[in-house]
Amino acid sequence: MTTTSPELSRDTAATAETSVPSRSASKLRIEEALLPSLVALLVAAIVGDVLILIFGQSPATVFKLLLEGTWGNSYGFGQVLYKATTLTFTGLSIAFALRAGLFNIGAESQLAAGGFVAATIGLLLPQGLPWIVTLPVYIAAAALGGGIVGGVAGELKARFGAHEVITTIMLNFIVLALLSYLTAAHLKVPETLHTEEVRSGAVPRLADFLPSFHGSAANVVLVLAVLACLGAWWYLFHTRRGFELRAVGLQPEAAEYGGVRPGAVWTRAMTISGAIAGIGGLNFVLGYKHYYEEGFAGGAGFLGIAVALVGGTHPLGVMLAALLFATISQGGLAVNAMVPKQFVEVLQAVVIIAVAVSVPEVRGLLRSQRRRD
Repeated sequence: MTTTSPELSRDTAATAETSVPSRSASKLRIEEALLPSLVALLVAAIVGDVLILIFGQSPATVFKLLLEGTWGNSYGFGQVLYKATTLTFTGLSIAFALRAGLFNIGAESQLAAGGFVAATIGLLLPQGLPWIVTLPVYIAAAALGGGIVGGVAGELKARFGAHEVITTIMLNFIVLALLSYLTAAHLKVPETLHTEEVRSGAVPRLADFLPSFHGSAANVVLVLAVLACLGAWWYLFHTRRGFELRAVGLQPEAAEYGGVRPGAVWTRAMTISGAIAGIGGLNFVLGYKHYYEEGFAGGAGFLGIAVALVGGTHPLGVMLAALLFATISQGGLAVNAMVPKQFVEVLQAVVIIAVAVSVPEVRGLLRSQRRRD
């Protein structure tokens, strides 16, 4: 027969008392994170159905075809994973900055800068080095390229109060034009828009391990995207630096009163944000084409804004949102015989608008319900 000491009983009771509100708080956080996005997706699905009917097609048939062309076969699924990899990096980049109260519009140029620097370093490396040896070098190079672009916007914000939306938009023009000049004037293969192939370190594709992915561009950079999300989650929610960043994002004056320097946090947040976007460039340069090509970002930096918002600016939510947008993008190729190709772009825009409207509305309803309870 076992006995329980009075001290242990008091500790157990205290733990039980504190765990109940803790569980309630966790439930509320989950509701606020998931419900707005689910409502937005429901609204987008309804609008998508209406659009398909306007085109004279059956929504069930179109969505069935879309799923069969993506998750329904290994090649389509591999292409979804490839596109989701880049979107995960750009979405995570923007979500990271948003947590600090900053709206990073510059992921497009940061992604391109990361891919350009990595490709340039790749041209200088000796041939034949295995990817497992060169990958850390490429990661550092891509992070440096994107981090510098993001860090400039953060430093301008910290020193002069320049709004990051304006500076990142302007940096998009400047950086992309500079990269275009450098590529055309010094690195371009004649009659093309790309550099020479990198001489070593191209990462394997998933098809090298799983033959059923044959033909798809999904590659090992996908693992980096997952690790980046896990790392960002740990940094934001389990470190003092992450707490400072989120505190500045919620209320910079209060954070400063508590001893945090908002300017330093802004610079650090934008540098890390740019570095994350820059690493995304490896998906194209090392995993797909093996060279830098003008315009390879293809709007992935801007679409990352939608990914970050749909994902609730949470690193794990970003991964799911990236899969969603990659599925819509790849699925558009499967259904373009039934609906115009612009349907995919319209559907993505509907998702973004639905998120913009539903997030504040649903959260407001949840908080009103909470106050009544």
